Amino acid sequence: MRYLGVDYGTKRVGIAVSDEGGTLAFPYAILDNSKALLGNVEDICSRESIETIVVGESVDYKGNPNIVMKEIEQFIIELRSRVTVPIITEREFLTTQQARFFQQEKERVDDSAAAIILQSYLDRKNNTSMRETLE
Repeated sequence: MRYLGVDYGTKRVGIAVSDEGGTLAFPYAILDNSKALLGNVEDICSRESIETIVVGESVDYKGNPNIVMKEIEQFIIELRSRVTVPIITEREFLTTQQARFFQQEKERVDDSAAAIILQSYLDRKNNTSMRETLE
């Protein structure tokens, strides 16, 4: 099962994809947040055989929605009208700063931030599945 991770930003949107086993996330693309965004994401989903989309849920250090969260919610609504795969959210906090820490030479790290969001989801999902198997 392949997953697509999204780090939504007002200027740029980071995209990550998982391996076919749904265990590892890889930076994939940085897209401009323009009118073409939804079509570009739809194309990637088709080309990469994506079965689930994971969108970062932007919150502050207290867990409250950031200003950009309303735009993320609207993006999800519009994306749901264009793709048939499930779209879920994954709470994210300071993923862009984490990506910058690990990739100091890169100017833009939106795709790496998307990979951090997606990897967080995959780790949690896979750890839960592993615990259920062992019990």
